[in-house]
Amino acid sequence: MNFSEVFKQSNQLCKVSPDGKYLATCVQYRLVVRDMSTLQILQLYTCLDQISHMDWSSDSLYILCAMYKRGLVQVWSLEQPDWHCKIDEGSIGLVSSRWSPDGRHILNTTEFHLRITVWSLCTKAVSYIKYPKACQKGIDFSRDGCYMALAERRDCKDYISVFVCDDWHLLRHFETETQDLAGLEWSPNGCVLAVWDTCLEYKVLLYSLDGRLLSTYSAYEWSLGVKSVTWSPSSQFLAIGSYDEKVRILNHITWKKIMQFEHPATINNTKAAVYKEVERRPAVGSEDLSLHNITIGSTLFNTQSKYEICPLPVQIPVVKPDPDRANPKIGVSFMAFSSDSRYLATKNDNMTSVVWVWDMQKMSLEAVLEQTSAARCFQWDPRRPRLALCTANTKLYLWSPAGCVSVQVPSEGGFQVLSLSWHCSGDSLILLGKEQLCLCYMDTDQEDK
Repeated sequence: MNFSEVFKQSNQLCKVSPDGKYLATCVQYRLVVRDMSTLQILQLYTCLDQISHMDWSSDSLYILCAMYKRGLVQVWSLEQPDWHCKIDEGSIGLVSSRWSPDGRHILNTTEFHLRITVWSLCTKAVSYIKYPKACQKGIDFSRDGCYMALAERRDCKDYISVFVCDDWHLLRHFETETQDLAGLEWSPNGCVLAVWDTCLEYKVLLYSLDGRLLSTYSAYEWSLGVKSVTWSPSSQFLAIGSYDEKVRILNHITWKKIMQFEHPATINNTKAAVYKEVERRPAVGSEDLSLHNITIGSTLFNTQSKYEICPLPVQIPVVKPDPDRANPKIGVSFMAFSSDSRYLATKNDNMTSVVWVWDMQKMSLEAVLEQTSAARCFQWDPRRPRLALCTANTKLYLWSPAGCVSVQVPSEGGFQVLSLSWHCSGDSLILLGKEQLCLCYMDTDQEDK
């Protein structure tokens, strides 16, 4: 495993192009594009203000930079550096900007969600979509880029509109059986649309492309309900994370619950491996304490850590949420399937330092990773069943069915990893700190052998 030098970035704005060839980073009002293989700067663009959001087009030819405070969007071309485009939403404001799947239209959501404006880069045509709903996830494109589902709110009722992305004509418009729709998401195969209600009402609805209600699922009533929803890449499973600290798995044939994963405070499951991170500070000799070593070698006092397998039963540290505060820190807030749909990783908010890994083939708990700090971010390798996670310290953690490892990020000044993302090849990781980033290169050849 090797690490690159450290580069500057702002607001965690750093993305690899969809084709994996380029790395775009934002530093205040500048956009820097690097070659992914050499990390040499290819293009440097200057925007009109500090960049709030940045995104690549699907064909990796254009980059969108949004400046929400000024209601501006600037688009830059990689092939033609002199070409640029500026979209000014004016006094109506801007809260969100994103590409359409074809990479030639931009969808801007105005302040107060009054409308969505669709701008065409090819024809300069402008279309308007009224009544978009302000919610957790109110817009989603099908994986093949053909359809867009949009949540709407009018006359105190929830509706969904399905648009064809080619020419933005309305394919279907239907009312949903929700009190206050919180989000929607297409299945990866584009056949089913999952819709979930506000956390005050446990309800998940499954609609076909033509707006037929296929199934309704509700686990319980009169308590805080759905907190997170995610599809498996195979579209066979729909995982629903709830405030009752459980994950329910629905199957794609009957849309009934086939399994329920619980997050107990005591683990007695004999088949699961419990990995506990153990820290130890390196012994420092008097010769290491020279002024030169302390100023130059900032890794001198870094805490080293490793994983130990704990004998069962194991007691998991639990944080009791404050019942008087809104959005209590309890329940399953984040879930992620591995690329082969074999494993599911989950995080339960009142067990902040623990990541759970479930085997979807055996429908059982595979591993538990107990960290010394709260798990900030985790993501699966897009090519193999390997999970990377970070906890806002100077380490990177990796889990695979073979075991667990803790890796120190070697950099001056104590690089704290706040979030991470995999390169589409699975050969490298982008590690993001507060104002810095570095790349971690995997020894994939050795692993594959």
